[in-house]
Amino acid sequence: MVVGTLELSIRIDGAFSLKDKRRVIRSLMDHARRDFHVSAAEVGDQDLWNSALIGIACVSNDAIHLESILQKVVDLFDAHPEIAVESTDKRIERWP
Repeated sequence: MVVGTLELSIRIDGAFSLKDKRRVIRSLMDHARRDFHVSAAEVGDQDLWNSALIGIACVSNDAIHLESILQKVVDLFDAHPEIAVESTDKRIERWP
């Protein structure tokens, strides 16, 4: 079993309130869950209206496939016009 985690630090330029931020974040996380079958949650900066820390997790039996899925999630967030991905931390680990 291979487990992949991804931590995305993002800036939301189009958000002027927490409601705006959550609308954008929720839409992208729902899209990632639906299209890539990953778990996603806002794990930090919940009270800041213009930034967020998003955690993504995925399990597979192939590390290459897992790397591809996590990169597609990064690309999804990066392609959104209201969001700038500031940093990513991707980890892939094999479990016994």
